[in-house]
Amino acid sequence: MARRKLGKVGISGRFWLERGEQQFLGHGRIELLERIAETGSISQAARAMGMSYKAAWDAVDAMNNLSDEPLMRRSTGGRHGGGTQLTDHGRRLIEVYKAAEQEYQLFLRRLGAGVDNFDRFYQLMRRLSMKTSARNQFQGRVTQLKQGPVNCEVIIGLPGGDELVAIVTNESVKGLGIEVGSEVFALIKASWVILTAGGETLRTSARNRLCGTVARVQEGPVNCEVVIELPGGRSIAAIVTHQSVTSLGLRVGVAACALIKASHIILAVSE
Repeated sequence: MARRKLGKVGISGRFWLERGEQQFLGHGRIELLERIAETGSISQAARAMGMSYKAAWDAVDAMNNLSDEPLMRRSTGGRHGGGTQLTDHGRRLIEVYKAAEQEYQLFLRRLGAGVDNFDRFYQLMRRLSMKTSARNQFQGRVTQLKQGPVNCEVIIGLPGGDELVAIVTNESVKGLGIEVGSEVFALIKASWVILTAGGETLRTSARNRLCGTVARVQEGPVNCEVVIELPGGRSIAAIVTHQSVTSLGLRVGVAACALIKASHIILAVSE
């Protein structure tokens, strides 16, 4: 099933006036006041807004209870029949609310225009909130799909020109909605990364090769974590034995490459 493509992220909001910790006036209540002013009737105003009669009366009572002065007055019987009329205070409150809401919407428009590349940063925040046990996470876009009878070869372009190749089942491709152009995350456990010393031209079965410079070697009781800084500011971590670090001469500043089998790459997509 193809994933639904979403539009760009925008900024929006609802404006409310509060009294203490209670919501006093919002767009819906202001509209109710305006309808009452037009019709002179709470029941007619409720019908026009698709509200129940009780909900309209509850809103009216809540507004009057929180207001310094009555917003409306009710009358019963008389020459022209009963009805509800807004007070001068109620009409003034509508004007004040609309002026404040206009300023609020102007603020939102300015905020949206002032945040450079907001959509890109929003997507970055979503990536950073992803939790996984895989030490290495790479974001990229699918450039090619090569489907076989059971599995599919997914080629992912990374920022800076590198690429990764992952082998996953056709069912996974379908379930994740992966297609050419899709944004995907490649997850690689550090224990699945094989290291080679820089300059070595070994022929291996590992499909992926990312080369850079050793940035950090963290020694543990049994193994070492070796972090290789890649071009473009990315990095990849590997867990290898002390013996491997010694025999390969891995230390900060030396060139090294990370080899990853295509079947050892887990693909993920954001919701």
